[in-house]
Amino acid sequence: MIGSLHRRHRAEEFKKFLIKLDQEIPADLDVHLVLDNYATHKTPAIKTWLLAHPRFHLHFTPTGSSWLNLVERWFAELTNKQIRRDVHRSVQALEKDIRTWIAAWNTDPKPYVWTKTADEILERLANYLNRIPDSKD
Repeated sequence: MIGSLHRRHRAEEFKKFLIKLDQEIPADLDVHLVLDNYATHKTPAIKTWLLAHPRFHLHFTPTGSSWLNLVERWFAELTNKQIRRDVHRSVQALEKDIRTWIAAWNTDPKPYVWTKTADEILERLANYLNRIPDSKD
């Protein structure tokens, strides 16, 4: 896990994260990022940076489909197993706990593995949408 903590979530901070990834990931590897559709990820400055770094490939999840992004699962684990279990009397204390969690995670990382195929997931989603009112709008 390559982490980067920022107090704001603007394109400027996202670009700093991209630069960090570029520095830490071996240059011979392509980098595929799964992202939500937040405007920060699509600014002209980010698009310009990406053009200069063609090994980076962005994949955007559909709106309302954060469950497709497995990093969201990692954030849920961080929240449930670290953040909610402690009292943070300052932002610095919270940031320290997050950095500690990342370091511990990286000593024994556990990959997330889909347990269903894409077809099984889409079939279940289609069945669900057919059962709820107004899902065809």
